[in-house]
Amino acid sequence: MILSMTDVIKRYRALTALDHLTLNLQKGEALGLLGPNGAGKTTAIRVLTGLTGADTGEIKLFGKEFSGKNNSDSMAIRKRIGLVPQDLALYETLSARENLEYFGKLYGVHGAELKKRVDAALEVLGLTDVAKKSPKKFSGGMKRRLNIGCAVIHKPELLILDEPTVGIDPQSRNHILDFVSEINKQGTTVLYTSHYMEEVERVCSRVCIMDAGRVIADGSVEEIAKSAIFEESITLEVKDPAPSLPESIKKIQGVVRCEVKNRAVTITSTAGSGNLPRIIEVASPFVILGVSAKRATLEDAFLALTGKSLRDGGEAS
Repeated sequence: MILSMTDVIKRYRALTALDHLTLNLQKGEALGLLGPNGAGKTTAIRVLTGLTGADTGEIKLFGKEFSGKNNSDSMAIRKRIGLVPQDLALYETLSARENLEYFGKLYGVHGAELKKRVDAALEVLGLTDVAKKSPKKFSGGMKRRLNIGCAVIHKPELLILDEPTVGIDPQSRNHILDFVSEINKQGTTVLYTSHYMEEVERVCSRVCIMDAGRVIADGSVEEIAKSAIFEESITLEVKDPAPSLPESIKKIQGVVRCEVKNRAVTITSTAGSGNLPRIIEVASPFVILGVSAKRATLEDAFLALTGKSLRDGGEAS
């Protein structure tokens, strides 16, 4: 077990940011942490990295209790973590190479090994050509990539990324997602928060959905999507659908509604009804041009569980 948070509570005066939060992360996993603004994602990261102290609860990292205090045990644990915060943590008076060297030295990497790692980071993040330039001249995407490079220069066992792709171009986003996937394949455990469903589906093997300071769903993308969907939808494309068709379909057990728009006949049934064969049988006297079924998505699950949409932008803690 890389990370274990049990019944963690964090309050800011009248606001309970974390409400008995329990969260676990196994070695080698890539865990996506989703939640609407104010759900407590950033607070959870601040607490588990020691940037903010918890009021109560137990936190273990790499099997050891972690208080976040500045003692030798906490410092040893922190050296095994890489953190990519929402706000950029770069020195704009230094070049890209000098930033990487600086953070590498902070973690005890020196000499030939440091040069090797810096060169590799610049190459894999697509920054070799601008290694001598200051990040103040970089695009938002380039700064984000350099920020990630600084967080992994010491080869952390646990990489935590808090909204790493906010406000960047699609090319840089793809670059970052590919990098995170690759570093996870190489054995680095990843905790990834995002406001983009497609990023979590692409990068993470497991998902936790947070709301009001606690985890309300935990499992694979497929498990969460299926567990939270209360209806299934099938659409038939029918040549010249007569009024009798939707009336006949509505008589099928489990059908909630049937709507016709031009040639599209959309049937909504209760989850697990398995109505497709029965619908096809009822519609067989008509000319069926196409059939499609809506697949349960993580977005559907999120809306069903929280009643909210993920919104672009960072979380205020």
